[in-house]
Amino acid sequence: MEKKDIKKVVLAYSGGLDTSIIIPWLKENYNNPEIIAVAGNVGQADELEGLEEKAIKTGASKLIVADLVDEMVDTIIIPALKMDAKYETYLLGTAFARPIIGKKLAEIALAEGADAIVHGCTGKGNDQVRFELAIKRFAPGMKIIAPWREWNIKSREEEIDYAESHNVPLKISRETNYSKDKNLWHLSHEGLDLEDPANEPNYDKPGFLEMGISPAMAPDKPTYVTISFEAGAPVAIDGQKMKASKIIEKLNKLGGENGIGIIDIVENRLIGMKDRGVYETPGGTILYKAHEQLEMITVDKDTLHEKQKLAVDYADLIYNGKWFSPLQEALTAFANESNKHVTGDVKLKLYKGNIIPAGMTSPYSLYSENLVTFGESDYDQKQAEGFINLWGLPTKVQALKEKGLL
Repeated sequence: MEKKDIKKVVLAYSGGLDTSIIIPWLKENYNNPEIIAVAGNVGQADELEGLEEKAIKTGASKLIVADLVDEMVDTIIIPALKMDAKYETYLLGTAFARPIIGKKLAEIALAEGADAIVHGCTGKGNDQVRFELAIKRFAPGMKIIAPWREWNIKSREEEIDYAESHNVPLKISRETNYSKDKNLWHLSHEGLDLEDPANEPNYDKPGFLEMGISPAMAPDKPTYVTISFEAGAPVAIDGQKMKASKIIEKLNKLGGENGIGIIDIVENRLIGMKDRGVYETPGGTILYKAHEQLEMITVDKDTLHEKQKLAVDYADLIYNGKWFSPLQEALTAFANESNKHVTGDVKLKLYKGNIIPAGMTSPYSLYSENLVTFGESDYDQKQAEGFINLWGLPTKVQALKEKGLL
């Protein structure tokens, strides 16, 4: 499709630096098309304030805000939690949101009769893949425009120059120009001083951390919290039942207050390069810890070990943008089946960035104090001799062969 033939586009719009300048850039470079801005509400809270006014002032015809919080939590985050999926040590915050947003962009573009979908992802990052694979799944014939792969702008500094020359208001300055992504699950920080792995992040600098405080600034008194699960999904905090998204919200507050869930990593991007970032995931870190604790007493050894292997594949799948795939459906089925008895309560102590187990119970617990006790029990220890003889038989045969005794 020629640029002149593109009359209407749907833009993935956050109001951040990239998507803010894309609106006037599209007007200048794509024959002044109608631009429908779409913001996916994935729990970024105050970042949505004033977004409609800003989008329209800079040239969009309207803003559509799609509430995607519960869909993201229930259909992606909870299965990933059940699988204990981590990409390296990253809890997949941005990767959880992108498939859901991409799907909604495709649905709105088809409903609005748009000629193309536009996103602000760079040609270096993972998100371009995540968005575009979702779009290809739900609108396979739709043209996709990625300005970062077209324009002559080479840096975020040049983006700010462009914004200033086009009277586009920004919430950032050149000194606070971190690349950030926020949703209910996490907040990421990239760029500026973080681009050099030799630099220590300044966690105590006002305004750097947004979802919590550094462990050094956390209270001297620990906070206790009890999380209840049913079939691997969180259902209550301290006995109070609530939906999963509200549980994450509550744990974000408790975790943030205690300096929980801050990591500084250099991860291996899908697009062949290493990338340094600081991630805040207070509630998610608590949930993962609680879930792993409960699995210790409710999941049999073989299933748990197999799930730990599959968790790597599941995390790779999510990170690499292949959520809408047959493999995801198969692995999610395994996650659900393996968690059918992961029901119970887990008590944790939150203290200065640490999550300390403080007890757990489950009606499906496989733990037997009678079997494992150092005191008197029903276990017949004599049975171990025969087991060891059979288990070690191949080792014994190999040794006898090497000594010429076989």
